[in-house]
This record gives sequence, C-alpha cells and structure tokens, in this order.
Amino acid sequence: MEFMKKTILFTLIALALVSCKKDTKKQEDLSKSPVEVSEEMTPSNVEKEEPIEKKSASILKKELTNKGYKIFDYVDEKTQDTVLMQQYFMVFLKKGPIRSQNEEEAAALQKAHLEHLGRMYDEGYADISGPFGDDGDIRGVTIYNVPTLKMADSLANLDPMVKAERLVIEVHPWWAAKGFPLR
Repeated sequence: MEFMKKTILFTLIALALVSCKKDTKKQEDLSKSPVEVSEEMTPSNVEKEEPIEKKSASILKKELTNKGYKIFDYVDEKTQDTVLMQQYFMVFLKKGPIRSQNEEEAAALQKAHLEHLGRMYDEGYADISGPFGDDGDIRGVTIYNVPTLKMADSLANLDPMVKAERLVIEVHPWWAAKGFPLR
C-alpha cells in the first residue's frame, strides 16, 4: 500500500510539473500520407509550434484543417473573440483483466507506463494525463491531441500497462477550445 501511495504522489507531482509547461507541440503533417504509429516514432517527428496566442484563428484553423483535425469556430458574445474548437480524444484507462502481477512486476510496469505517458506528452501527442483519486475501475485519463480516433487508439495501446492487460482503454472524441489553459 505504501508503494502505491508513493507512486500516486510521484505521478501527481510529475503531472503538475508537466501541466505547467507553456510550450505546445504539433504532430507531423498527417494530411500528406497515412501514418502508422509505432514504438519507433521519435521526438524528431514533431516540430515545435508557435504559442497559440500568436496565431490568428483563421491561420490556426487552416493549419489544423490541413492536418486532418476536426474543428469548428464560434464568436464569443461577451468578448467578440473567435473561439476555435478542436476535437481531441479522451482515453480512459480502466482496470484490465490481468492484475495478478507481483509487486516487482507491477512496479516495473508502472515505471514503463509513466515513461510512455511522458513520451506521449514530449512528442506532442498527448496534452495531459493523470490518475483518478479514488480506487474505482477507471484508473486515469489521457487527452490525445491527434487528428483521428485510430491514431489515439494506436498510441494508447502502446502503453506497457495496456499491453500487459493490467489496464484497458476506452476512447471518446472530446471537444475543447484550442489554446484555453486549465485553471
């Protein structure tokens, strides 16, 4: 039990640090050809993008559309600003059917799981991840910033915890305003 408390504390601290990062990243241009997601993908496949606030809504809309993202916009009545909505993919990580690993195996899987989530963030595929604070069947969530459900599903299935069937995934399309920070 002490190990789980330390793991959860470490995860929350790591997520707090990651969520404070101001840089946003973009994925390689997926509109040119289909991309098979594999474990060999490297950070060099992702170019840094200017902070969102420096681009006009029309430029950002064109860039996202060209990359295959689903988007729409509306004018905020209060501010008269154009708000750009983008489809993301929310992946719920749920208890899987194989949870019989011993403490050492579970610790190794947890370490690899956190490395995977860190890599997804560093490479620009995931915007935020974190565990839930209860001991329910849904263990955590990751929001993938990719153009298709197939890509989000492929990336989530690369997670060592999912491969070991300690966790299973459930993917849902989710809309959010582009560039709005968490508060």
